[in-house]
Amino acid sequence: MAALGISITAFASAVGSGPTPQPKPLAVAVHDALTAPSVQGFSANVKLTNHLLEGVNLASGSSSGAGQLASSPLLSGASGRLWIAKDGRVRLELQAEKGDTQLYYDGHTVSLYDAASNTVYRYAVPSGEGATKDGATGTDHHEPPSVAKIEEAVSKLKQHANVSGPTPSDVAGQPTYTVRVSPNEAGSLIGGAELSWDANNGTPLRAAIYSSTSSSPVIELAATDEVSYGPVADSVFEFKPPAGAKVQEVKLPEKSASNGSTPGTDSTGHPTVTHHGKGISGVLVVEGKQTSSQKSSTTLPEGLPQVKINGLSATELPTALGTLLSFERSGVRYVLGGFVPPSTIEAVARGL
Repeated sequence: MAALGISITAFASAVGSGPTPQPKPLAVAVHDALTAPSVQGFSANVKLTNHLLEGVNLASGSSSGAGQLASSPLLSGASGRLWIAKDGRVRLELQAEKGDTQLYYDGHTVSLYDAASNTVYRYAVPSGEGATKDGATGTDHHEPPSVAKIEEAVSKLKQHANVSGPTPSDVAGQPTYTVRVSPNEAGSLIGGAELSWDANNGTPLRAAIYSSTSSSPVIELAATDEVSYGPVADSVFEFKPPAGAKVQEVKLPEKSASNGSTPGTDSTGHPTVTHHGKGISGVLVVEGKQTSSQKSSTTLPEGLPQVKINGLSATELPTALGTLLSFERSGVRYVLGGFVPPSTIEAVARGL
């Protein structure tokens, strides 16, 4: 509770003294946000804060692309502008000395353009996970839950997490409610998450994630000024890569079950995934056969700290919110990850 009080105080000091809404119970504030008339579009100047990889050296990992993005405003933080269309299209532009970074989402594809490296990263959202043909997500077609249903959902959430009431606040001169959710179990580096939404129309204006070791946000995206509610021109979301830009297609690992017939693979030959521990303090372990073609995508960037795991050298990526660790043994690549400190990850690795 002390950490919550410090965080709320720090947040109140940061956002200023603009108009604040009247206090409300959480279920009522959420219901009002869900039933408010939808806005025709949204744009605002924003600030991204990112301390996730602060102090981590990724510069020598250029062969995997990590070095190219090490100085990206997405990783270092920056100011810029955000546009969101009524149909769900998004554009985020962040300014940086070495070149702006722009992020686009059209309902089907996420495109990230890094001007410093003149590279476009594209990710095709799997069918069923993006927007529908009219641009709206499926949830937009359902009736908002009643206050009673929201109260029931909050009660269930409180069995697993601490949930604050809606704190009257202001973000970028707009009256907002801010709610914080934090885990009620110890052992993880996740301190909590906060969301602030416009009290008049329910539009999110600030989101932040905190570490359990600090009262300052590790990652925060917040509107700062020039908030506008209204239609956004289609031209804002048109994106054509500059001439000579490199295009890299991003593909996520395929899902697999842990029922392998051989060490490090399942019956289909895919890597196996197991979970050690419970809840948010647990550790995921991915085991896969190591081949020359897989090496660049399954190992962590070069230049990271090396630790010994039962006599083997392992690469470790410690962050403010969790840890990744990778090593190879007998032709099998192990990748461990969790919202936990390095000592917890290393203990699990030594027990494999």
